[in-house]
Amino acid sequence: MKTLESFDYAAAPKVDKRIIRELDTGEYLQKRRNVIFLGKSGTGKTHLATGLGVSACRLEISTRFVTGCGLANELLEAQSERTLSRVIHRYARYGLLVLDELGYVPFSKESAELLFQVLTERNERGSVVITTNLGFADWTQVFGDATLTAALLDRLTHKAHIIHCNWESYRLKETLQARQDCEG
Repeated sequence: MKTLESFDYAAAPKVDKRIIRELDTGEYLQKRRNVIFLGKSGTGKTHLATGLGVSACRLEISTRFVTGCGLANELLEAQSERTLSRVIHRYARYGLLVLDELGYVPFSKESAELLFQVLTERNERGSVVITTNLGFADWTQVFGDATLTAALLDRLTHKAHIIHCNWESYRLKETLQARQDCEG
């Protein structure tokens, strides 16, 4: 299990530990604020997001962890089974929704609209933690529609904690170290 306590802060020297400690208290959940981790692959965004999810569970906050693609697929399936309204309302009731890997795969127009519905339904009702490898200017590539993307970003980023994970990839550093150990 990935917790905030087990995060390797030495591998991410630019992370603001003060903000992470503040988020760990869960105050952002009471204020229904969002957290967005932006950065390249391998920087620990998922670990930090999972850690916030675990912290929320410790505070007895109902929490759901899902990838962007996983949620899109679940919503498409619910739509075809005529249970979409029920699924959207279920996602709206979670105290925390952790949406991982948003931006790795573009969504169809239909998927983007369904994700928009879920995130709009949650707006100011419950917190969302998002991990993404894209800067906000590139989100239109994922959601396809500039107007929908702008409206979504407006809702998600309002009063959000935005954490730029712009340090080296932990996995790449570990791979290079292992290769060096083998050669040396």
